[in-house]
Amino acid sequence: MMDLFNDDKDDQAGSIKGQDQPLATRMRPESLDEFVGQSELVGEGKMIRRMIESGMIGSLIFYGPPSSGKTTLAHVISREIDAHFDIINAVLDGIKDLRKVVAQAKQRKKAGGRKTILFVDEIHRWNKAQQDALLPHLESGVIKLVGATTENPFYSLVNPLLSRCQLFELKPLLKQDVLVMIDRALKDEERGLGYMQIELTDDAREYFAEYAGGDIRNALNALEMAALTTPKREDGVVEISHEIARESIQKRSVRYDRTGDEHYHYASALIKSLRGSDVDASLYWMTAMLEAGEDPNFIFRRFLIFASEDVGMADPYALTVVNAAHESFLKTGMPEGFYFLSHCAIFLALSAKSNSTKAVFNVHQKIKKSGIGDVPPHLKDKTANLLSASYLGVENSSDDYKYPHQYPGNWVDQQYLPDKNQNESWYEPGDEGRERRLWERLEQIRKSGRE
Repeated sequence: MMDLFNDDKDDQAGSIKGQDQPLATRMRPESLDEFVGQSELVGEGKMIRRMIESGMIGSLIFYGPPSSGKTTLAHVISREIDAHFDIINAVLDGIKDLRKVVAQAKQRKKAGGRKTILFVDEIHRWNKAQQDALLPHLESGVIKLVGATTENPFYSLVNPLLSRCQLFELKPLLKQDVLVMIDRALKDEERGLGYMQIELTDDAREYFAEYAGGDIRNALNALEMAALTTPKREDGVVEISHEIARESIQKRSVRYDRTGDEHYHYASALIKSLRGSDVDASLYWMTAMLEAGEDPNFIFRRFLIFASEDVGMADPYALTVVNAAHESFLKTGMPEGFYFLSHCAIFLALSAKSNSTKAVFNVHQKIKKSGIGDVPPHLKDKTANLLSASYLGVENSSDDYKYPHQYPGNWVDQQYLPDKNQNESWYEPGDEGRERRLWERLEQIRKSGRE
């Protein structure tokens, strides 16, 4: 169990404001007025602000991307209502730690009536039994839960817990939010860098905010690194230029978790861009996934599915292109592998589209609902039918089968579906690309064969 925020105000000031702490920790908002971002939740007249002002705080679940302020907001709430604040990390801590927090909360409430807020970070990591262990303590009111998760709570949390909590989605912080905190850190003489003479150029300021990717912690720690490592000028001023900013934060922060919702949001954006034949958007989302650390093989798998599901019969060659590109990628790796990924994205986006291969799911539903019909006699195996016919002394029904290659166009009109399904059809041909030509060819052959 982590105790990041001590109850004692003097000790807390010493631990947070002490210069041995990173700038981002020292600048952590201590009140609702200092909190940056999430105005739709904490702005004037908004729900969380109203809850705080009324003192009616229930158990809450905050869900959203990393660095959106979930932990900070929970801490601010505890300070605003003067509640004790305990933190449990669901990766490191379990039911034993929960029991300890509950026992202390009971003593605290009995002694002076002070509330306890329990913040469970990454609450989605707890299994069903661990989540269920929270329920009686929420019912009794001995603790108020604030759970934080980067995953969709409707998938990752049990229903009984969801029903006892109010859910709030935190959105990614904006560049302007990061700029506010940068400016605040430069001015704050007690917690920030205001005790130093710093000249931050406009382009350096923009660079810090842009490359932080909404991660205030990343921006502030990079700013502090630049301030503390840059030699002072003769007048004692530390000038942080664009070049120094680039050295301090060299890689753009990308909000992405290969096991979380963002992973699926990016993948969805990629597939929908391909389906919409938007080449630029397809390349953008594919590259965004790669930049964030996505496994290229996952992208190739999505390309392969798309080649059959969305391009399908409009251009059956799409499967060959994706397979060949993936094989080439495996032989060369990165960075040359970008070419093969790009090749697929461009080809699939520009290809004619057809989703007619979904017909198999229509057939599947029919069979599940009605069962499988009998094989028409003339389609049955000739050898097996021959033995049966000889034994029973009847004609071999397989002899009625018409061999298409003996007819013009290699087609002949005969029944292939079971009797109960012979008037049904599930395949709906597309009218794009090669599929249209294939279907027109078949229709022409059928027409000739029936004349």
